[in-house]
Amino acid sequence: MVRVKICGLTSELDAARAARAGAWAVGFIFYKKSPRFISPFKAKKIIETLPPFVTPVGVFVNHSPGAVRDIINHCALRVVQLHGDEDPDFCRWLRRSKVKIIKVFRVGEKFDPKTVEDFKVDAFLFDTDDKQSFGGTGKTFDWKVIEQVKSSNDTPIILSGGLNAQNVIEAVNTLKPYAVDANSGVETSPGIKDAKKMKEFIDIVDYISGTKVKESR
Repeated sequence: MVRVKICGLTSELDAARAARAGAWAVGFIFYKKSPRFISPFKAKKIIETLPPFVTPVGVFVNHSPGAVRDIINHCALRVVQLHGDEDPDFCRWLRRSKVKIIKVFRVGEKFDPKTVEDFKVDAFLFDTDDKQSFGGTGKTFDWKVIEQVKSSNDTPIILSGGLNAQNVIEAVNTLKPYAVDANSGVETSPGIKDAKKMKEFIDIVDYISGTKVKESR
């Protein structure tokens, strides 16, 4: 089974559509420089409308520990995704908040698979390295680069970076990740999701991973 996270949600309508399409998780980006930024107050209102088995994920980029803690408490987050330069000590400190932690690694030409070894987290997410952005670039990377991580580490792997209905089959077959994360590939514009693209993406992932689409979600 390969799970799907839809990231960069900014409206209650898109969150509802993602849930109905079968998303296991939805992401809210609290990085103010992102075109998909959402305030904690707005995110909280959307999270309160989610079905019980759809997990809200807070996405942070180099936030202070106090800011992360406050947003976790305000939004009742269960999972935190660290998309910046947070170090292993930061991740250990965050454990006190009793949330699941996803640490993001941006993969480029100089990526070293050994970088992940010091991080004791609940999942690794791999995204495309871009000097101008911390994600949502719509660009893919060579998925085979992180096969070494998977072979030497039991931590679940989430694949991101330019995934869409056209390339997710190859991505899943190449890496067989725990989950895939879609953002720009299921949008009409930054922060505005396309219901048909989300459903098509999730249906394809469900089909190739042998999971029946859950119409009730």
